[in-house]
Amino acid sequence: MQHQKRLIVSFLICLAGAAQNSTTRLDPSVHQIRMITVEPNVQLEVLDWSGRGRPLVMLAGSGNSAHVFDGFAEKLTNRNHVYGITRRGYGSSSRPPSGYDSARLASDVLVVIDSLRLGRPILLGHSLGGKELTALATEHPKRISGLIYIDSTADPTYDWTANTERRKRLPPPAVPRPTKQDLASVQAYRDWQVRAWGYAMPPGDISNVFGINADGSVAPQKTPPWVGDAIFRGTKKPDYSGIRVPVLAFFAPPAPPEQQAKTFQPLNEEQRAILQSLYEEELAFSRNASSTLKKGVPDARIVEIQGAAHYMFLSNESEVLREIRLFANQIR
Repeated sequence: MQHQKRLIVSFLICLAGAAQNSTTRLDPSVHQIRMITVEPNVQLEVLDWSGRGRPLVMLAGSGNSAHVFDGFAEKLTNRNHVYGITRRGYGSSSRPPSGYDSARLASDVLVVIDSLRLGRPILLGHSLGGKELTALATEHPKRISGLIYIDSTADPTYDWTANTERRKRLPPPAVPRPTKQDLASVQAYRDWQVRAWGYAMPPGDISNVFGINADGSVAPQKTPPWVGDAIFRGTKKPDYSGIRVPVLAFFAPPAPPEQQAKTFQPLNEEQRAILQSLYEEELAFSRNASSTLKKGVPDARIVEIQGAAHYMFLSNESEVLREIRLFANQIR
């Protein structure tokens, strides 16, 4: 749901950044980490979870590092050799002053693929990562064997101003904000996430996205806001007409109003009507994203998980894993 996505982003931005305490075990995931140069003075962090079979390369959304797939990626290594790329500007990757347009970000991924000598990998993109998938499959169709979009085909140019203004007329969502105690450690913050969202980010992603103070407490995000602004300035309406490879796409249509009412707790008929109108707009937005993809790629496999979180590979892991395995097994 769009309001869930905005809530998560606002929580991430408002949190308290210093360097990671190297003596603390903050990344329990089993992977190799290497830095790959994509242009002079620009290196990207690449994770290698190993595995057997066709390469599967995962691209995180805006605000996350490749470590967001820790735990999830390992469950796919029995059929695929799984990699993750942290885009420029985030986590341990370089933060150059430029190069954040869609074409350059897609080129970065292609350089990594070439450096690792990966033959026609499957690409998986969450959220913003879908833009790089589309660009690569359109410009280099013979280099890619398949695409997996995880809630990542939405139109980034859609104007949410009216939606945001109507939402202000609802009671504040019944979601606790993190306290100083909730930020006392990575695990404390993850415990808060479970209470607030129903799932938690992997510890490796938290410790790469945020600073970790000497006492182990969670500090502000390492990436300054201008990086995300630069990326979104370069986004355009999606065009899937040039894609010629198999596609699997996950969508998270909003939960029905009666379920959302548990979060927003409308007080009167007017607020219930607002909640209903927001649901209808966001459902239409999701349906439009799905139909736009199908127009460009008629054979695309569409999977809807109503009410799933934007990070559906965390909130609905088993369903997402099942579909990815079936899809990957059919790639030739």
